[in-house]
Amino acid sequence: MPDSTSSHPPRNRPDATETSGQSSHQPASSSQLAGLKIRLHKSLRQFPDFPSPGILFEDILPLFSDPTLHQDLIHALELHIKTNYAPGQRPDIIVGLEARGWLFGPSLALRLGAGFVPVRKQGKLPGPTETASYEKEYGQDFFQIQADAIKQGQLVLIVDDIIATGGSAAAAGSLVERLGGVLLGYVFVLELDFLKGREKLNAPVYTLLSSQEDKSGKT
Repeated sequence: MPDSTSSHPPRNRPDATETSGQSSHQPASSSQLAGLKIRLHKSLRQFPDFPSPGILFEDILPLFSDPTLHQDLIHALELHIKTNYAPGQRPDIIVGLEARGWLFGPSLALRLGAGFVPVRKQGKLPGPTETASYEKEYGQDFFQIQADAIKQGQLVLIVDDIIATGGSAAAAGSLVERLGGVLLGYVFVLELDFLKGREKLNAPVYTLLSSQEDKSGKT
């Protein structure tokens, strides 16, 4: 397993928002992030008993059907990363989980000047791959990543829409580390905290929006 404290070669990547006075802008960034979170959270929809009885489904797709909300989402994630990771310790690679991690992972990577790498279900990627298993309600499933997608020592952030049980995210993290990447953490839009999925993850976890609350009025 790579040592996250090991030296990392300096990167020469453009970052339009980096300045020597970054810390003086942090309070303003925090205030801006709070406002973005409120707008984004109000736009989510919930569907009770989907896809099966007893499930309260969180629909994040309205965040992408409106270009302003889409931009707000990417900007909010960018603010979080640039506030919490110093220049030189920001991700080289954004890894997005199939399938909703692909909705915003590539756009976020572009904003950060990073590469994007997809993690897919088994049998969907060409060429040599690495495979990791994870448990689902009715048995095992498998994630794969292309074997040359991450280089030794690259800094990696994993993104997905929701963290539930944490099994699929943990499998993706193991793939990153197997390829020699340094796992900075995980970023999710929402968290079902009653499932305690973050306890399975071995790197910092950030959830953009608050945990699930039933807004349907159903009792």
